[in-house]
Amino acid sequence: MNLLKIDNIIDILDTDDTEIYQPEKDIRHAAVAAILRPAKDHTEALFILRADKPGDPWSGQMAFPGGHYEQHDKCLRETAERETFEEIGLDLIKDARYIGKVADVEVNPRGRDINMIVSPFVFVLENQNPTINMNYEVADVLWGSLNDMYAGHNLTQHDFSISGRTEQFPGYSVGDQVVWGLTMRMLDNIFEKLNPRWIARYS
Repeated sequence: MNLLKIDNIIDILDTDDTEIYQPEKDIRHAAVAAILRPAKDHTEALFILRADKPGDPWSGQMAFPGGHYEQHDKCLRETAERETFEEIGLDLIKDARYIGKVADVEVNPRGRDINMIVSPFVFVLENQNPTINMNYEVADVLWGSLNDMYAGHNLTQHDFSISGRTEQFPGYSVGDQVVWGLTMRMLDNIFEKLNPRWIARYS
């Protein structure tokens, strides 16, 4: 699919905008890195499997690397770069090329009093064999096919339990794991940026 070739993604998302993305006052912010690389017949995105951690609403879930904005971060993009290095040892400044930002996502996980805005920044890996050193927050690093997600080939369901009740949510299978919820919304925003007429197969 030509739309999802790395060169085409760069053409659409790449920006000369020198805007520094600053967080809004009195709002909690986080930033993540959507890291892409070309594979034989498709384009892949990097995901982390978060380690199990009591009290963490995203414990054990698939996600893009990233985390909370800190006061010493110059901007939200730097947050994504710093958190990626801390979580998996990948130096995005050295090993990747930043190509653009997609729509922010408002976060309010069920059962938790958390209101936060997450900003996704897209990078293309230039070093195809970067060093990966996972810290205690990460259980695994997996690559998933953007092409399969875009076409709905790996659509599945994820069971999520809250307050003793189990609900099913759509997701994309990556290996033995499922990308769903917040990260799935970010992926869908990327697809809509690449093709404004794209419609999710689970809609």
